This record gives sequence, C-alpha cells and structure tokens, in this order.
Amino acid sequence: MTFAEIGLHPAILAALTDSGYSEPTPVQRQAIPFAIAGHDLMVSSQTGSGKTAAFMLPALHRFASPERPATARPAERSAARPHGHDRRRFQAAQPKMLVLTPTRELALQVSAATEKYGRRLQVRAVAILGGMPYPKQMELLGRNPEILVATPGRLIDHMSSGKIDFSQLQILVLDEADRMLDMGFIEDIERIVAATPASRQTLLFSATLDGNVGELAQRMTRAALRIQVDACSARHDNIEQRMHFVDDLAHKNRLLDHLLRDATIDQALVFTATKRDADTVSDRLNIAGLNAAALHGDMHQGARNRTLAAMRRGQVRILVATDVAARGIDVPTITHVFNYDLPKFAEDYVHRIGRTGRAGRNGLAISLVHHAEHFNVRKIERFTKQSIPVEIVAGHEPTRRPAPVKPRPVGKSAWKSGDKRSQSQPSGRSDKRFGSPATPRQDGPGRAAYHEAAKGSHGGVASGSRRTYGDR
Repeated sequence: MTFAEIGLHPAILAALTDSGYSEPTPVQRQAIPFAIAGHDLMVSSQTGSGKTAAFMLPALHRFASPERPATARPAERSAARPHGHDRRRFQAAQPKMLVLTPTRELALQVSAATEKYGRRLQVRAVAILGGMPYPKQMELLGRNPEILVATPGRLIDHMSSGKIDFSQLQILVLDEADRMLDMGFIEDIERIVAATPASRQTLLFSATLDGNVGELAQRMTRAALRIQVDACSARHDNIEQRMHFVDDLAHKNRLLDHLLRDATIDQALVFTATKRDADTVSDRLNIAGLNAAALHGDMHQGARNRTLAAMRRGQVRILVATDVAARGIDVPTITHVFNYDLPKFAEDYVHRIGRTGRAGRNGLAISLVHHAEHFNVRKIERFTKQSIPVEIVAGHEPTRRPAPVKPRPVGKSAWKSGDKRSQSQPSGRSDKRFGSPATPRQDGPGRAAYHEAAKGSHGGVASGSRRTYGDR
C-alpha cells in the first residue's frame, strides 16, 4: 500500500514525495485510514515507527479543503500586536487540532514534521512550550493556528489566562501518553481534556496500553479502535546490545572514555540519570579532547535548540542527556547509545536504545553497569525478553563478577529494599564521587558489603533530577 492508495490529499502526497517518503510504515498503514474515517484510536507503537505522520497526515488531509479561503481571518488581523498596548483587541486562539506531548523536544519535532508534511497547504501550526518567551507565544497564538502542539504545563497557563478557546477543536492527540503519566501530568491532561468538546476525535499514542495508560485511554476515547503494531518490548534486531561491568565511578569513566574513542562512532548519545551528571560528564569528556555537549531540562530552550541543531549538523559528536531531554530526538546519524546510568524503568531502556538504528540503519547500545545493579539488568532482560551479552575490554577488566541472582520470596524482599536505596541518592554524592571515587569493598558477597556497593552505584534517580518549570 502506498500513500496515494490511502487516499491522501494531492498536496500532501507532493510534500511526502519532496521529503523522500514513498511507502507508509506499518503503524501508518493501519492508523491513517481509520483516522481519516473519524474513528477514535488507541495506538501502541515503538519509538521510531513513524507515529507522528500516523496522526498528522489524516489531520492535514481533513483541513486541506479546496474551498478554504486564503485571506487572513478577522481574528488574525485583530491580534497582529498581541503584546502591544492594545491588549483588549486580542482574541483567544481557536485551534482545530491539539497535540499534547510530554517534552519540549518532542513538541518541536512534531511541529517541524507538520511543517514538512503541510508545506503545500494553507494550514498554520505552532508549538507552545515551556522555555519560550511569553511575548513570542502570544504572537504565535495571535495567528489563530489550526494546529496547536503543546506541553501540558504551558498550555494550562494560556488556558487560565483566556488565550486559548477549544470550542472549535475537532482532533485531540495524546502523544507518548505513557511518558506524560510518568512525568505526573495526569491532572493537567484531565483538565485540558475537560475543556475540549465531547464531539472531538481522540487519538492516543503510547508505547504501552496497559495499566494506567489503558485506563486513561478508555476514559478519554469513545468506542476507540485499538492498534498494536510493535510492542514497546520489540527486539530491536538491528541494534546490537552489550553490557560492561564496572567496579566504581573511576572505572566507569575510564571505560567510557576508551569506548568513545572508537573510530566507528559517527555520533553517540550518552544517557545519565541526573541533569548535574549530564553537565559533569560532558565537561569531563571535553577536557579529555572529545567533542561533547549536554542536554537537560535546566537549560534554556534556546540553548537546547542550538545544541540539537549542532547535533543534527554534525558539529557535536557526543550528546550527554537525561531521559526527559532526549525524548523525541530523531538524529539518524546516531550510531551508538551509551547507558552511563541504567534507567529507572525497563521501558525507558527500550526508548533509549531506540535513539540509534533509525531509518533502517544498524546501531549499538552499550550499558555500563555496577555490580550492585545486576537486578536492574534482570528487569530489563525480562521486559525485552532478551539477554544482554556481557563483554570485557582488555585493559579495563572489572576486578570482580556480579553476585549471582537467587530467587527471593514474594513480599518484603531484601533485594527490593536495597534496590530502592540505590535509587535514592542525593545529588551531591555524584560530585563527591567524581572528585574521590568510592571503591567497592572486596570482602565477599555479604549483605552489608552488597548494600555498600549499591550506595556507590551510579544508576539511581537523584534529587537533582527533579523536573523544573522548563520541562513542562
């Protein structure tokens, strides 16, 4: 099946041809016809599957009516100077489509894709997100766009001030709904949805439709069709996965430095657990002569945009990022992903490694794992239904192997308690360990020694990773 056989508007087909797209991906083949027909959808699809086009192409097709006037509407003219002296003349924007995304990067990616697909149409699309100056956002809203892409927190701000009116909304899209729930946006989402017409079409996209996400989807959709193309635990057969055990932070840093000097690396993405560590690791790599840049939620939006643009232009070889900041990054030239810290959730591991191996290319995902994190590895392997091979680099061998995993009784498990402690380190410890690395004890596999090693691990979520206003 081709895009033409789906029945998309000729102007959209021409834009797709200009962009080099000839055949739809599996999720696009299944979702686009039903979306055009007006059905509510609940779609589960892995990262990099082309879901943005799966919801944006049907919307553009709907808005591409031939009788659409080309002249500016009165609301647009009256809002020419929304932040000037005549504030009384500003009229609330009345979008026809709203796309909610969890992060600023994903919102910008969706907005850029919309511009690409709709370049031959008279359809306006703008992105409203945290970190962008309010006067600029007022100017964008003054254009009365048909399509509004937004992060929940900043959208709530404009709704509260009466700058957005959803009475004309036809399509609501919840993109990466699972991530928005993980980030604590459930109340914001419910408030936004309550402000939209009940007659709207709702399209929900998520890596999984189980648990809380499934409950949310059921509440916010009507007789929705369920489409599951590739589960979140997809095998990523084009991505080779490896794991290296490390003794302490100093060992981890030496090994990362060695691995990043591999000449086969085009561009690499290094994941850290905290924003502070993203800066620290990036600085250390630059001092070592490696071309690196950090990306995290504490950076101003302009700095984040410049960093991503430099990455796409090939001016940055290594990007050190947190999970939230890296959400939505689509750079086909990323050949390697490094888990400097293991993710908190197994699902995030799949999203991380999916940043490489894009557009049919092969990729390599390498995890640097402390011995005390072996249980986290087991959780990832159970989720992905794959074992991650352990490799040793000559000259960087670990001094000991991880403790064997033994069955534990259901209930108040001792290893769960240790795992929680390993994931609740105060942010200040990471800086101390960079200055004076803590060496794990070598006194055998006793419980006290094991938890001491857990305290020295670097895979937990620190208080310094708390989301700031800009992440909204």
